[in-house]
Amino acid sequence: MKFIQAYRMAIKSIVSNKVRSFLTMLGVIIGVGSVIIAVGVAQGSSASITNSLSGLGSNLVNINIMGRGSNRNVTYEELAKFQKENSTIISNIAPQASGTGIVKSENLSRSTTILGTSPEYSSINSTTVQEGRFLIQLDIDYNQKIAVIGTAVANDVFKGQSPIGKIMKIMGQQFKVVGVLTQTADGADSSTDDRVIIPISVATKLNKSAVIKSFSAQATSAATVDQSVTILTTFLTKIYKNSNAFRVSNMAAILSSLNSITTTLTIVLAGVAGISLVVGGVGIMNIMLVSVTERTREIGIRKAIGAKKVNILTQFIVEALILTGMGGITGIIIGVCTIHFVIGGLGIVPEVYSMPWIIFSFGFSLAIGLIFGTYPANKAANLNPIDALAFE
Repeated sequence: MKFIQAYRMAIKSIVSNKVRSFLTMLGVIIGVGSVIIAVGVAQGSSASITNSLSGLGSNLVNINIMGRGSNRNVTYEELAKFQKENSTIISNIAPQASGTGIVKSENLSRSTTILGTSPEYSSINSTTVQEGRFLIQLDIDYNQKIAVIGTAVANDVFKGQSPIGKIMKIMGQQFKVVGVLTQTADGADSSTDDRVIIPISVATKLNKSAVIKSFSAQATSAATVDQSVTILTTFLTKIYKNSNAFRVSNMAAILSSLNSITTTLTIVLAGVAGISLVVGGVGIMNIMLVSVTERTREIGIRKAIGAKKVNILTQFIVEALILTGMGGITGIIIGVCTIHFVIGGLGIVPEVYSMPWIIFSFGFSLAIGLIFGTYPANKAANLNPIDALAFE
């Protein structure tokens, strides 16, 4: 029997039992759709995080000071001198000393994050101002009591008025507002808009506990990142006398680890979703066995008039492949539409369509149809014509 003839007979059987055929395909539809959606969510989440981290630059090195086993604190002057001596490897260093405190303007006040840093913080972290200016080196050198504030602080403390040039109290001392940071989180509390930036030299004097607990270093290029990590580790070890007193990490290593974790997560999610494909395969086998039982007399008649075992086998295998193929295509459409209209449309994560996984899930659905359709097809092909014709 030619393949085209087997195809026509399979289609006729599927169409004549629409409800049963749909229920047979349902497991495959859910399985394929689930794999595509799960992979899309995992890779979309990864893309969102990676884009955020990449925006900070692959040549960024972060240092966190734990102070374990040491009472020594690194100073801004030491960091500035170190950067100047190694300017061919490290282009910028920005120390950070942060804490919470009360800021006031006339009768209005709020608690916010107070961050002491240097002008380099702006270029390293891509921080900009929407009004006024950011810190400059003169502010550090002359201990200027000036402040750059976030929009959440500006809205609460100055109530819609331009704060530039106005005086505000920070922990009881007067500071002049010289800039307003560009809004990044809709002016929400507890966000990057909810902070006040002051010169590092002033911060350490304003609050004796405001020591440098972290700083960011920017390598001159991606090629000098490893060298930057090495010399920073050596520099800090000399200061703290203990390598456990600090932690050095670079963005490239973080991105590499993130990609590794995301790949594993994608495989796990796809594997879990793929279980429904296997369950769908079991459903196909059961329905096909029922179909063989129902069509026993038909099979007996066909074998009696000359149909060979391979003809019967081909017909039932083609029917299983058509069912899983149609289910796979429908699952792909549902999965892609869900990513586009729901996940991407609602802005949950960026839209990501993984063609390799789409092809894999469709191919796997066909393999499921072939594997689980072979047993009932073989059972039908091995029926004795006389017993089949006598079947009631």
